[in-house]
Amino acid sequence: MSVGHDLDEHRRRNLATVESAFAAIGRGDAEGQLANYVDDLVLEFPFTDPPKSVRGKTEALPYLGGAFGVFRFELTIDDVIACVDPDRLVIEAHSTGTYLPTGAAYENRYVIVFGFRDGLIATQREFFDPTQAARSAGTFPA
Repeated sequence: MSVGHDLDEHRRRNLATVESAFAAIGRGDAEGQLANYVDDLVLEFPFTDPPKSVRGKTEALPYLGGAFGVFRFELTIDDVIACVDPDRLVIEAHSTGTYLPTGAAYENRYVIVFGFRDGLIATQREFFDPTQAARSAGTFPA
């Protein structure tokens, strides 16, 4: 699916930053992902139990590295919603991958609200179904 073709140059630049971050996620490369973020980034996961906020690259690197140690997946962008603010994009995406400890399949759907500063990701509010990860890990009924 071709997404983002009707965006202006500023928003296309921001979308390219997201695509670069997603490519690093697919490689399980936390440092590569964070190269697309400002130093004082804020990652928010409102649907985790309890909800989680990660602030700054120093906190984000071990958090993401831990996640990539158990999950390996690719994110595919399904839709891009441009906001009035050119430094905000809403991305709908889906993932396909593996829960590494068991080799179980992992799939999920996401709505992610990105905020940008100077062409880098400053905020990321990620809505996903945390029960899908638990299902892959075998800790949630199928």
